[in-house]
Amino acid sequence: MDAAARVTSKGQVTIPKVVRDALGIRQGDEVVFRVEGRRAILARTPDFLALAGTVAVPAAKRNAAWDEVIGKARSSRAGSELP
Repeated sequence: MDAAARVTSKGQVTIPKVVRDALGIRQGDEVVFRVEGRRAILARTPDFLALAGTVAVPAAKRNAAWDEVIGKARSSRAGSELP
């Protein structure tokens, strides 16, 4: 599907309705632009809060401080690297 839009003097573009409908973009949604060469790809960003609770977390790993989780992951990766 191709759809055209005009850039305003402020650099704004209205996303055509057919594109918004196809991507499920609604008012207040955030989008991301990825530039690849001379093209830009537009995508709707996922609502990460909607994903909360969708991944099972083992009881032993619940309620851990984020810094502790990152530290353990980094040390685990560093220990698994072999020369």
